Amino acid sequence: MTPAPCQNLLHEIPEPGIHLITVSRPRALNALDTRTLEELAGAIAAVEQDGDARALLITGAGEKAFVAGADIAQMQALTPEAARAFSLRATRLFLRIEALPVPVIALVNGYALGGGCELALACDWIVAADNAVFGQPEVNLGIPPGFGGTQRLPRRIAPGKALELLFTGRHVKADEAVAIGLANEKVAGTELRARGLALAQVVAARGPLAVRAVKQAWRRGQGLPLEAACEVESDLFALAFATADQKEGMQAFLDKRAPRFTAR
Repeated sequence: MTPAPCQNLLHEIPEPGIHLITVSRPRALNALDTRTLEELAGAIAAVEQDGDARALLITGAGEKAFVAGADIAQMQALTPEAARAFSLRATRLFLRIEALPVPVIALVNGYALGGGCELALACDWIVAADNAVFGQPEVNLGIPPGFGGTQRLPRRIAPGKALELLFTGRHVKADEAVAIGLANEKVAGTELRARGLALAQVVAARGPLAVRAVKQAWRRGQGLPLEAACEVESDLFALAFATADQKEGMQAFLDKRAPRFTAR
């Protein structure tokens, strides 16, 4: 498939099965306005429709920002009704990103503030460049987060630490982000894309149906009592034994060779 051209983002498939979306509004530090959200929604739809997809990487253009936030110039004059519609547009999009069946990795370069931090939080894991800066500074503008920050941040890190950051709007640099569990790892900015591709390659080499089942089990199990969540896992475990990938994976293990998965 060939991704459709966009004005504010670049959608590439650098390797088979690996999608890379780059938000690109350099003059606005990649801030999210309505057009950018619409284009991002179109790119996510393309990933949803790609049965051969194995992983998605999301990053920002340039060195200064992943996504500096929502576009304040657009938000400043919004009515309460328009503000709610803007919030719901982004919230529903981020839920779709979260619900993608394949792993989604945020490659955070520079500022990931407000809506940018919330976009990263909608991803399964986060790789931070050494210049990455995270934060939910909305309280400095007289508003709370509107793209899921009050809900995802306390689910990603310790609730007390999350509330501290939400109440104060304090920025968090890469080392602290890794220390508190907000980011998985820190790499040099020049190595960010290569690291992301390397991680995506590792995921793509695993059993694709199994990887999707892991994500499905995690998402369906959230909020359930442990016993019920483990039942979900058991059901998905059992279904895997009806696949050709399970037979190939186990036979390859016994044969001491690399498996050749076919997603069947």
